[in-house]
Amino acid sequence: MVFEEYEFGDIIYQRRHWIIFLAPNQSNLGTCVVALKRNERFLGNLGKPEWDEMLEIISELEYAVRREFGATMFNWGVLLNTFYRENTPPPHLHWHFIPRYRREVVVNGETFDDPFFGYMRPRPPRNVSDETREEIKSRILKHIKVE
Repeated sequence: MVFEEYEFGDIIYQRRHWIIFLAPNQSNLGTCVVALKRNERFLGNLGKPEWDEMLEIISELEYAVRREFGATMFNWGVLLNTFYRENTPPPHLHWHFIPRYRREVVVNGETFDDPFFGYMRPRPPRNVSDETREEIKSRILKHIKVE
């Protein structure tokens, strides 16, 4: 599976069934995309090993981001709507991991806030410097055992 056409972001790590990316949009610090390695469109078609591994990823990502950045809570979602627009790649099953913060966090001199904490309001996309992306990735990986 080639993921470049999907613009999921930079690979942080992978497991047998899933790849974890640091999302390009960091309007919520630590936002990730967790993509299934095989072609699939529907959650209902996941096998038990894929679900079991996803549960492990949920635990490890939430722990790492809470520990490193002090996230208050997390939103998880499977949103495939944009794949059904014209001129898009075929739908591919992936999860959005969106940490939420009650307070500001500074990483590599960049301040991250969550002015709509407790609400689901769209925010403009936020790109960060390459150095800050690397810092976020390395701080998440400090808490994750990668084989």
